[in-house]
Formats: sequence, C-alpha cells, structure tokens
Amino acid sequence: MTIDRIRFVLFLNGLFLWPLATMMLVPAIVDLADYNYGDARNFAISAVITGAVGALLVLAFREKHFDVTDRRTGFLITVSAWLLAVFFGCIPLLGSSQHIGFTDAMFESVSALTTTGSTILVGLDNMPRGLLLWRSLLQWLGGVGIIVMALSFLPALRVGGMQLFQSESSDISGKPFPKISQMVRAILFVYLSLTLACVIAMMFAGMPAFDAINHAMATIATGGLSTKDASIGYYRSVPIEVVTEIFMVAGALPLGSYAVFLVNRGKKPFVDDQVKAFLIVLATAIGLCTIWNISQGMIPREALRVSAFNVTSIITDTGFATSDFSTWGSFAVGLFFMLYLIGGCAGSTAGSIKIFRWQILFAGVIRGLKSMLYPNSVMRVRYQGSAVDEAVVSNVRNFFFVYIVTLFVLSMLVMATGVDFLSATSAVAQGMANAGPGLGPLVGPSTNFSAIPELAKWWIMAAMILGRLELMTFYVMLIPAFWRR
Repeated sequence: MTIDRIRFVLFLNGLFLWPLATMMLVPAIVDLADYNYGDARNFAISAVITGAVGALLVLAFREKHFDVTDRRTGFLITVSAWLLAVFFGCIPLLGSSQHIGFTDAMFESVSALTTTGSTILVGLDNMPRGLLLWRSLLQWLGGVGIIVMALSFLPALRVGGMQLFQSESSDISGKPFPKISQMVRAILFVYLSLTLACVIAMMFAGMPAFDAINHAMATIATGGLSTKDASIGYYRSVPIEVVTEIFMVAGALPLGSYAVFLVNRGKKPFVDDQVKAFLIVLATAIGLCTIWNISQGMIPREALRVSAFNVTSIITDTGFATSDFSTWGSFAVGLFFMLYLIGGCAGSTAGSIKIFRWQILFAGVIRGLKSMLYPNSVMRVRYQGSAVDEAVVSNVRNFFFVYIVTLFVLSMLVMATGVDFLSATSAVAQGMANAGPGLGPLVGPSTNFSAIPELAKWWIMAAMILGRLELMTFYVMLIPAFWRR
C-alpha cells in the first residue's frame, strides 16, 4: 500500500465531510425557528467540528496531481468514507438535549446512513424537530450516497457481479451516459425529483408538511426512520399508506433506469428483467400473506391492506410498519424472514442480496441440472438475452456463500450476549438487508432496539455496515495482499 494512495484517500475523505457539515446547519435552523437554542447550538458546533476536520484533511493531503485511482483505492475510499460519515454523523446526537450515549448515538447514525431504519430512540412524537430532521437527512444522504459512490469507484471492481451492471444498473452503459459525471447528475436529478414528488403526494394524502418531508426522505431512500413511535401506523390513513407503498417501490427500482428512460424520451423500456422479477415476487408475497391472514380470521379487506403495506416495506428494505407482523403466526414470520434476503433491484436505494443475484443464481442452477442430462453440451448462463460471463456467475455464488456465513456468525455473536434466537437472527438479517424492524420479542415492529445489550448493538451495527457495503467491498481489505505494494 503506497503512501500516495493513503494520502489520496484521506484527501477525498476530507472532501466528503464538507457536505455532511453543511447539512448539519439545516436542523440547526429548524431548532432556531422553534426557539430550541440548545440543540441549535449543538448542531452548529457539530458542523464546525466536522467542517474543520474535513478542511484539515484536505489541506494536509492536497496534491497537484493524483494517479492512484485503481481498484484498491476505490475500496479504501468507499469503506473509509462510510465509516467516517457514520462517526461524524453521530456527533449531533451525542450533544443533543436527549442525552444519548455513545453506543446509541453510533447505532442511530449507522442505522440512518445505511438506510436500515432500526432505532433505539423512544418518544419520537415529542422530540425536537431538528433531531428528527437530522435522522431523516442522514438516511436520505445514505440512500443516494452508496449509488454515487458506486458510480464513481465501483464499476471497475469485480465484486459480486457488479461489473454486469455497470454503475449498479443493468441498462446504463454506452451512449446514454458516456461520462461518469453525466451519470451522477442524472441519478441525482431522479433522486431529488422522486423525493419532491413523494413530499407533495404525502401532503395531499393528509400528512403534515414537516412529517411529509421527513417520511419522503425516508421512503425514497428506503430508510424507514419515522418521526413517530408507531411509524406510518400512527396516521391510520389508507391514502398515506398507498402513497408510501408506491414510493417505496419507486425507491427499490433502479434509479439509473429512470434516467435512461427520460433521456431516451420513453423509447427504451423502463421495465427490464430484474424489475419484472421484483414486481412478480412482490405481488406473490403480498398474495400469500393476504391469504394467510384471511385463514387466521382477519377480514379480507384488512388482510390485503396490512399485508400489502408491510410486505412492500420489508422487501424494499424500507422498514416502515403499520402493525406488528411478528404476531401473525409462524408462516408470516417465515415469509418475512425470507423477504429480508431478497431486496430490491441493483442500482436502487434498497439493500439485501438483490433480485439480479437471485436470477443469476437460479439460472446457474438450471444450467447445472441441464448439464447432468447433456454432459457434452456447452451452455451459458443468460440474463436479459445475453450470455453472462463465468466470472460474474462465480462472483454471485461467492457472494451468496459469504452472505450466509456472515449472517450465521453475526447471529451467533448476538445470541452470545443473551438475546433469544429469533430476535438475534432477525436483527442480524434485517441489519444486513438494511430492512428495519426484526421479528423477535426484543426487536419486533412494535418495539425497537433499545432493550438489547450494548455489545449486541455493536454486532448489529457491523451487520448494517457490511450489508450496505455489500460485504466483499469490506472483506477484500482483510486480505494481506491488499496492503502490499
């Protein structure tokens, strides 16, 4: 590992801290408007500290020319920028009037920036508006941040099939966006447009303006942190639930596909194979859950309503809730646990394994079965009508293996702290999927993560970060060869 590479990484980390510092001034202004001078001062001080550290890094490691933008640099920048943002994101929480401890502040910051949506805070309904807005801003920045990071650094990295989807999208390549800068601008335009549309729709549905802004950022980022303890269930409104469902799905679709669709003025289809597969899985899961709830005595209309919302929330990895689905019976609990492992489309704000990897894995299994019948034939895994490179298929298989092993190990570590089996495994599964609520008695939709041991919170934080970084981006840094010159 060369000194130039480390200097370049630290320089970019300094640049990344400036937008974070600037965003801290927004809740400071909100608290000032509410005459909450203590929290406003806390956000202002936090902004100064974050901005100053960023300036020091930039000034200390600035060079006229850097020529170290290789694969290892990309990995280092991605991991270090996320970890740095998580640490500085928790500073306003530490100094707030809510007296949040370091572990809980870090948990809330990690959950927000990774767009997981798990929370340890109680009494959200009466908390200062600046603090609530900061949580929403963190998850909104985290939702677009991972995509912009991927657009900037990850296309050249052969991680879990990422090269199949240039810049985390299966249909962004070639002429529509010949330059990365154009691609980033298009993604940001779509992200901002969806957020604004969601704010307006939620206000028309009857949600107050402040709540609409916060929930819109959480919805498009598929983050799920709410301004209410009861989440979306607080409003008891069908229009609000329908609007939220629509935009949760919108956030789980490839943001790049929106951009390409707009650039081509609708000439290129928006719905590709992974979008079709995602919508089919979503509809099937809603149908199965509805039928199950009806069989358990729920009124059909209510069964469809609660099933549609909560299934959509979990499969898109958003994490909003309108009811405690962990009490719906064993089949529903098993279904929701499986949904943790599916996720949205590549290039979306959703987390988890993602639909395209499942498609490639199943295509590989079918090819394996056919080769047993025709051992001398040459067969290729195909996706969207094109042959998939064998390296991609291998990377996807490796990703699945690492994902399951990580889930198993972290679950055991959480259970070692005294957490029951269902709470531990579902907490880790939702953390890796960045999905929000768990399924057990300690971490279910009707509770939060405040009651679990402190050490367990750190293991779950690790699950959130690993899931958001898609595992391999972090694990490759553990190989000794990574640090050699």
